[in-house]
Amino acid sequence: MNHVDAKASRLTRVYLHLDRLTRNLGLLQQLVGERAVWPVIKADAYGHGAAIVARHLVHHGYHRLCVADLEEAATLIDAGITAKILVLSATLPSHSEGLVAYDCEPVVCTTDMVDALAHAADRTGRRIAVHLKIDTGMGRVGVRSDEVPTFLDRCRTLPGLRVRGLMSHFPRADEADKRYSLEQLTRFQRVVAATKESGVEVHHIANSAAVFDLPESHCDAVRPGIALYGLRPSATIANPRVTALEPVLEWKTQITFLKEVPTATGLSYGHTFRTQRPSLIATVPVGYADGLNRRLSNRLDLLIRGTRCPQVGRITMDMSLVDVTALRGRVELGDEVVIIGRQGAEELTADEMAAKLDTISYEVVSAISHRVPRVAMGASQARAQDLAE
Repeated sequence: MNHVDAKASRLTRVYLHLDRLTRNLGLLQQLVGERAVWPVIKADAYGHGAAIVARHLVHHGYHRLCVADLEEAATLIDAGITAKILVLSATLPSHSEGLVAYDCEPVVCTTDMVDALAHAADRTGRRIAVHLKIDTGMGRVGVRSDEVPTFLDRCRTLPGLRVRGLMSHFPRADEADKRYSLEQLTRFQRVVAATKESGVEVHHIANSAAVFDLPESHCDAVRPGIALYGLRPSATIANPRVTALEPVLEWKTQITFLKEVPTATGLSYGHTFRTQRPSLIATVPVGYADGLNRRLSNRLDLLIRGTRCPQVGRITMDMSLVDVTALRGRVELGDEVVIIGRQGAEELTADEMAAKLDTISYEVVSAISHRVPRVAMGASQARAQDLAE
C-alpha cells in the first residue's frame, strides 16, 4: 500500500515565521539586559505549536521554558526538548512522582505539595527544585506574604527539596495606570528582602507587559509570553518599543469551491445571510472545529488576492463561505485565503479578530485547533524539518 501523508493534505494551516520569533526574543532580551528570559510556551505556545517553538528557543540558547502543567512538560520532554521546564500552575500531590521523574521545576504554594514532592524525590534518590508562588495581588494561587518565612522554614526540613525561586504574578501590568502593579512589586520586594538569607537563588515576577513598562520588576528573570509571539499585551503599553514586535503566526487556507448564486439566496445554516445581488460565493475549509469562532459569522473579513472579502453565513464546523463577487473573473480554485496575516498591502490581525469577539488576542491564537498543522518558516529546510518532528 502506498503511504499517503494525510496531514500534508490539509489546506488550512498555521505558518510560523521563526525569524520573527528570533527578533522578538532579541527585543525582549535587550529590554532586560543580562537578566534571564524564561519564555512561556504553555497552551501549545499560545496556539503556535509548542514543540516547534521550544526547539527554536533551545537552538537560540534558551534552556529554561515555562508551561502550565505536567502534561505539557512531559510532552515536550518526551519529544526530546532539552530544557529545564518550569510548571506554572498549581499541582496536586498525585502529580509529584511525575514532576520528579521528568525533573521539572514546579511552582508550589501548599505544604501538602512540597511534602509530596520531597517524599517522591527521596524515594528516587533525587532532589527537586521548586519555585514558591506568593500572592501579591493576583488573587488566584500563592501563599500570603506573611506566610513565606514559615513556608521556607518548612521546606528547609525536607532534604529532597530546595526552593530555587520566589515568584509572583501581575494581574494589571498591561493597564495604563501602573499604581496597583507598583504596590504589588513593593510587597514582593519586601518578601525578597526579608528572606535574603534563605538561600533562594532567583526572584521573578515580570510578564510581557512588565518587561515593557515596569523595568524595576525585572528582578533576576522575566517570564514573557504573548510578546514572544509578536502580539501586544494590550493597547495601553506605554513603551514605544512594543511597536517593534512582529506577529509570528499566520493562518491561511485555500478556496475549494466557487458558485454563482442569484439574489436572495440564503447561505449556510439558518440562512442568517441572504445575498443582495447575484453573487460569487467561495467555500473555504476552515470552521469552528479549527478554532474559527462561530460568533464571527457574518462579521469577519478574509483576504483573497489582497482584497478584504466578507465571510457570509454561519461559520460551520469544517467550512465557511466568503463573498468574492468583487473578485469575479480574478478568483479561482486553490487561491490563498488569509485568516490572520498579511496579503499584499492588507493585513488581518489577531487583535482585530479579538475585538470583534470582545476578547484578547491570547484567546484567538490559543484557540486554533490541534488539527491545523503548524508549519515552520524562516528556517533552513533541514532545520524546519527538525523543528516539526
